Amino acid sequence: MSSNIKVLQVIPKLGYGGAETGCYDVAHYLPENGCDSFIVTSGGELTKFIDKKKVKLIKLPVHSKNPLIILINTIFLIGIILFYKISIVHARSRAPAWSCLFATKLTKRKFVTTFHGTYNFNGKFKKFYNSVMVRSNLIIAGSNFIFSHIKENYSELLSSKKKFLVIFRGINIDYFDPSTKIENDEKNLLQKWKINDEKKIILMPGRLTLWKGQELFIEAINLVNIELGYEAFHAVILGNDQGRDLYKKKLVRLTEQYRLTNQIKFINHCKDMALAYKVSDIVISPSIEPEAFGRVSVEAQSMEKLIIASNIGGSNETINDEKTGFLFKSGDANSLSKKIIRGLTMDETSINIMGKEGRSNIIKKFNVEKMCFSTYSEYKRLLN
Repeated sequence: MSSNIKVLQVIPKLGYGGAETGCYDVAHYLPENGCDSFIVTSGGELTKFIDKKKVKLIKLPVHSKNPLIILINTIFLIGIILFYKISIVHARSRAPAWSCLFATKLTKRKFVTTFHGTYNFNGKFKKFYNSVMVRSNLIIAGSNFIFSHIKENYSELLSSKKKFLVIFRGINIDYFDPSTKIENDEKNLLQKWKINDEKKIILMPGRLTLWKGQELFIEAINLVNIELGYEAFHAVILGNDQGRDLYKKKLVRLTEQYRLTNQIKFINHCKDMALAYKVSDIVISPSIEPEAFGRVSVEAQSMEKLIIASNIGGSNETINDEKTGFLFKSGDANSLSKKIIRGLTMDETSINIMGKEGRSNIIKKFNVEKMCFSTYSEYKRLLN
């Protein structure tokens, strides 16, 4: 039975990023609570997993930043809002948010935005472009770090008429559960990666881009080898270059320079990320710029793995330093290398205790059910 709440979420593409999976999760949660759920997107790999019986999927070029396309999208969104009698429009990115802003103003519908990143700016025009994310009735920040960033940079656009709050992103703790993985699948994955399990495995997941810190990771691995005097582990850099060919070549050259080609593997993609975590012993998130949330840190803890992350951005909120993982000085390869050595030399009992604490931390604060329930509750309050 359908309620009066009809929610339209708008996102450029439905890939596997944090914003995209959050949109997907909320979209499927709403029908279970008597709401009608709609997604407008230009496409993406995640669209094939949408349950069409529960969620209405509409394709528009909402990924485009072209002002003319944004205007055309506005017209289409007005039609969608009126035809389906949409109650709330929820934008999850800047370009489509401008279309949503105009469409909701003209149709007098409630407008919600989620600030998924810091959206850096160098001048007034870029700041104005970013500001659409705080021109809604309800502004959601994905972490306390993002909340502070918005207050610091967009305070002039905040008012008592707008609600502004933090709803932490959540992950599927049933999927990221170490007890669900089969040993045979683990062996098959290691064979695919051409890695034997005689040594420990250090995993660094994340798309290949400068700010994710792959260069820093490689430098730290070299320092660990110098300190230990031998290659005590395998290292896996898991992520697609997404067309950044020059950056990928730079990373490969760096591994050659440090003579790490036999120790570091570059893997483009893994369909089962939970399995990738399961076969690893230590997970690294060495971002040199603040993560808005830091999904890797959360997923690794849920899988009861030792996580080592930069002490900036969202990781400060998701990791309890020394209890559920380790934080190192951002941008400092020497600091990271020391934490890696500490992780490699820890006894199994201590590692297991930290792993259990990590999963407990995620279940309490960062599970997807909590995120969806909080979002749904705010939708209801907004309409009331």
